Order: sequence, then C-alpha cells, then structure tokens
Amino acid sequence: MSATPQNDWNPGAYDRFRGLRLRPALDLLAQVPALPAGDVVDLGCGSGAAGPVLRARFPDRRLIGLDSSPAMLAEARGAGYDQLAEGDINGWVPERPPALIFSNAALHWLGDHARLMPALAGLLAPGGVLAVQMPGNFLAPSHALLRATAARLHPERVAQSPSLPPVLATDDYMRLLHPMGAVTGWETTYIQRLDPVEGGGHPVRAFTESTAMRPWLEGLSAAQAQAFIQDYEGGLEMAYPREAGGFVLFPFRRVFFTLRRA
Repeated sequence: MSATPQNDWNPGAYDRFRGLRLRPALDLLAQVPALPAGDVVDLGCGSGAAGPVLRARFPDRRLIGLDSSPAMLAEARGAGYDQLAEGDINGWVPERPPALIFSNAALHWLGDHARLMPALAGLLAPGGVLAVQMPGNFLAPSHALLRATAARLHPERVAQSPSLPPVLATDDYMRLLHPMGAVTGWETTYIQRLDPVEGGGHPVRAFTESTAMRPWLEGLSAAQAQAFIQDYEGGLEMAYPREAGGFVLFPFRRVFFTLRRA
C-alpha cells in the first residue's frame, strides 16, 4: 500500500469490511503448496488481516510484514508477525531469499507489472512460491463511476491520472511467469452483501472510500470532497440498487496466481 504521513491509510475505514477483504487471502493461501526452507513475507501487509492465518499455516517460520503505511503497520502489531518493516515494495530486497512471498490486494497500486512480477519471483529461494491476489474490478460501475465523477467535476485530475490500474489479465501473468517455474492462475467474482451504512450513504461508497476512492479525493477541500461523494453516490444508487432491507449485492472480481520457482 502506498501512503505518505500526510495522506496515510485509515485502518478503521479499511477494516470495516475486514471479513470480505480477508476471504480472498484465505482462498489464495489454500493454493500455496509445501515450501522449502525460508521466511514467509506478507508483502503489502496493511493492517495485518492475513497475519494470523499465515502464522497458523506456518507456525515455525519467521513471518515478516512489509508495508509503506505507518498507520497500517501500527495496526498490524500483535497480528503474529516476527518483524514489521516500513518500505516501498518496488525497492524491497529481503535479507535472504524467502520461501513464500504472499501479497493480498496490494500490488495493483504499483505499475509496470511486466517488470515487477518477474523481479519478485527472482527474489525467491529455489522452490519458493510467489502468491498474489489483486482486485480486477476496475471496469465495474463502482470504479468507472469514480472516473466519470472526476471527469465531470475535476477534469484536470483525470488528465493527470492513469485511466486504469496496471492489473493484467490472468493468462498474461501465467505467460509472463511461465519461464520462471510452475504457474497457476484463476479468477473469482465474489457476490458481496454490503449492509446499510450507519449514518446513511450508499454501501458501495463505504466499501470504496478507503481504497479506490482515496486517490480521487486527495487534495480536495472538504466542500469539494462532499460534492464528489454526492455525485458518485447518485450513480451508485442506479448501478447498485438496494434490496429490501437496504443492503446491496456487490459483485467484485479478483485475480489470483501462484508461481513455484524452478
């Protein structure tokens, strides 16, 4: 996760949907095979949601969490890690080749995946595993409406921002990493039930405000941010109508792959 001290992540807002965000990590972990000797690294560990399950699966390994957000790392203390480090994934070099690099919903914040993924795979111990999950929902209304709202209210920001995060198709990752070892890839669309938000507002807005919405609100005044959210929520009401009882069914696609290094 990328953050600066002035614009850090909000662990409370992010963890409001901790269960929904953890389920893909569990599905990814279930596909991790037996490992060689070495450390387990939770890359982009955030608030440490995956820490307890990684510790339970690998009780005798040194478990390391890396993230760029001081607020998230503070929240991750007590989540089972032997070491927590603040740093940029792009420049990260482990002390020794890990047995597992595990990354749940973090690498979509970084660019140039054609370089990044082979570089991470190259850090592994022989027989080590790279296991990655990333959101693949960027063409869905939840994300397209963010770009459309920005285009209406702040077109200069759209011109300065990439049109889409750099997540490739699943088969592209398989082709990219095939020369380095045995690769598996899959996609899952989770139909997430989002319950009504305390204080009002659309449930999908509550889900995206701590992640996908963050870059669009950076630098806006309070009044500008409020206008942005109101415009965005108007689109969400049409794209994701509320069911009886006020909850919303929110399909969310995610991309997975694992590589065992030859």
